[in-house]
Amino acid sequence: MKLKVCGMRNAENISELIKLKPDFIGFIFYHKSKRFVENIPQVTIPKEINKVGVFVNENEDDILDRVNQYQLNFVQLHGDETPEFCDKLGVQKAFKIIKAFSVDEAFNFDETKPFEKGCSYFLFDTKGKNYGGNGVKFNWSILQNYKGTIPFLLSGGISENDVVEVNKINHPKFMGIDVNSGFEIEPALKNIEKLKEFKNNLV
Repeated sequence: MKLKVCGMRNAENISELIKLKPDFIGFIFYHKSKRFVENIPQVTIPKEINKVGVFVNENEDDILDRVNQYQLNFVQLHGDETPEFCDKLGVQKAFKIIKAFSVDEAFNFDETKPFEKGCSYFLFDTKGKNYGGNGVKFNWSILQNYKGTIPFLLSGGISENDVVEVNKINHPKFMGIDVNSGFEIEPALKNIEKLKEFKNNLV
């Protein structure tokens, strides 16, 4: 199971996280986030760890600038971006796109279909008042309603207490989890020991 740790900002914290070898490290370029990062610290991140830039309703030029500046491996679109916008970045620009969807009991997973062409992964997060970072889980049983072709990451309020339930998820397109606030000492500062134990217990 792949692990994405999002909302990183502190150089020393990032260096410690790298030792755990997560599959993805996420950096949030959304000004309204408590985990907003203006500039990614100059830490050498091994090539096998994917650098993800998280954007919310950002314009194309600013996304391009960040991708080029930091050699991002993935662009995560966490706002109200259209399928056409995802296609333009994912197909024309050949970026690897993670498109986030805000999920609750009423969510229709058919809404993901128009995004399949331009996206490498989907991310299913809990619907809340903010664009991500709400720190709560949705009912994971509804993931069985997803019949799409794109692999997905699960997000939303996941902590070390959820490892058993995470390991129980059985879906052919479930490929990993995205953690953030559930492992924080304070915004953008992660508890590395808790992450280590959690990662070691993932199936």
